[in-house]
Amino acid sequence: MYKIYINKTLITLKDAMPQRPPKTGELIARYAGQVKHLHNFVDLAEKGGKYSRITIYHEDYKKLSKDFKGLFTVIEAGGGLVVNEFNEILFIFRRGHWDLPKGKLEKDEGKKEAALREVEEETGICNLELGKKICVTNHVYKTKSGKRLIKKSYWYQMYAPKMDLIPQIEEDITDAKWMTMETFNSRERVVFSSITKVLNKYVKKVSKATAKAKLLANTVDIATK
Repeated sequence: MYKIYINKTLITLKDAMPQRPPKTGELIARYAGQVKHLHNFVDLAEKGGKYSRITIYHEDYKKLSKDFKGLFTVIEAGGGLVVNEFNEILFIFRRGHWDLPKGKLEKDEGKKEAALREVEEETGICNLELGKKICVTNHVYKTKSGKRLIKKSYWYQMYAPKMDLIPQIEEDITDAKWMTMETFNSRERVVFSSITKVLNKYVKKVSKATAKAKLLANTVDIATK
């Protein structure tokens, strides 16, 4: 299975028809084997509004995956979800969207190194500590010439003490701000679907860690009684 975001539409490639009815706002279609049909699905996603999810399936998954990915050029990137000692997350505001700092890998650069460098460059932060990988996201964007690119982003959890931030204006970042998830969710904000995925993965991870800690604390408490 392969998932990719085009604007706010999630496109999923599968090797068989889902054994369920379509969800609200979802299109399920079998790949007919002609690349032009895949172009139609991409166009639907780029126009937006009609479908929030498009699921495409074919028995020959390798062909489906190869043909679909052949529509794009893949660019690898690294990014970070930075948390401070107050459990605040470092958010940036770029081109009308709230985002997390990320950027393309340079030649011969590793994913972790790129993620750390990009976070530092885009926010002016220092003393970063690298944590574990959160997830990988894929989203499509167009160059000014109309060429479609897939940005494959590797996301890492990072830690840093709270400090003043300096948004990288030359990268169209107009604000950088520390916010808890509660504060961030307290008002409607425009966020890319791929960033929502990263945030959800992080929240789920924190919830599991908290539940595990509570269970351990209860076990120790019972054992000492």
